[in-house]
Amino acid sequence: MQKEKPLDLEKYMLPCLSKTLFGMECLGCGFQRGFLLLLQGDFSGAFNMYPAIFTSLLFLGILGLNFIDSNRNYKKLIMGSAILNGVFMIVGYCFNYC
Repeated sequence: MQKEKPLDLEKYMLPCLSKTLFGMECLGCGFQRGFLLLLQGDFSGAFNMYPAIFTSLLFLGILGLNFIDSNRNYKKLIMGSAILNGVFMIVGYCFNYC
């Protein structure tokens, strides 16, 4: 009986436009691979791949709540999580590439 090979999802990931055109990684590089690691249960690997993975998902979750529940005002929460996510993205980028 043959063992099934695990699905290689990296070949289906979107390429980074910045990396393709300019040869340098952007602030979002690593999100897809980090998200894939997160889905596999590797939380520390996801954080090491893309330090802003958790704040990005928090921001996207709050943004989704804003669309689902339009009766409440999520403006302050969205701005706060966007700023927190931006800080994590910049610090993670500098930590990895500066």
